[in-house]
Amino acid sequence: MATPVDTNSKLIATYGPALTDPTLYRSLAGALQYLTFTRPDISYAVQQVCLFMHDPREPHMQTLKRIILYLQGTIDHILFLSVSAISGLTAYSDADWEGCPDSRRSTYGFCVFLGDNLISWSLKRQATFSRSSAEAEYRG
Repeated sequence: MATPVDTNSKLIATYGPALTDPTLYRSLAGALQYLTFTRPDISYAVQQVCLFMHDPREPHMQTLKRIILYLQGTIDHILFLSVSAISGLTAYSDADWEGCPDSRRSTYGFCVFLGDNLISWSLKRQATFSRSSAEAEYRG
């Protein structure tokens, strides 16, 4: 897999048949949460599948399997810190207006680089509703 999630669709809470035994789903999702410490590229995908741990459904399990296939194909990806001249502090941010189909809340994130090295990053769902993409970006 080239990406850990399908970029054309969003997960919905009540879509698809419920899993008969959610134990495996919860176990795999919990294990992937620990992996996000060393693989920040899967953080968003893991966060999305963890939203449905109380009532996982078949599409959620398919997304979980996709993350595992992505990891299998990118086993050599690492978080690399290099020695470099500090050329400055650079920050990037972005927001997704009404990105969650269930709650209609926006998602925002940022990352901060010191020279060429990533030193901080975050991705969160906004606590309040935004009426426009500009407002979602401002809140982020």
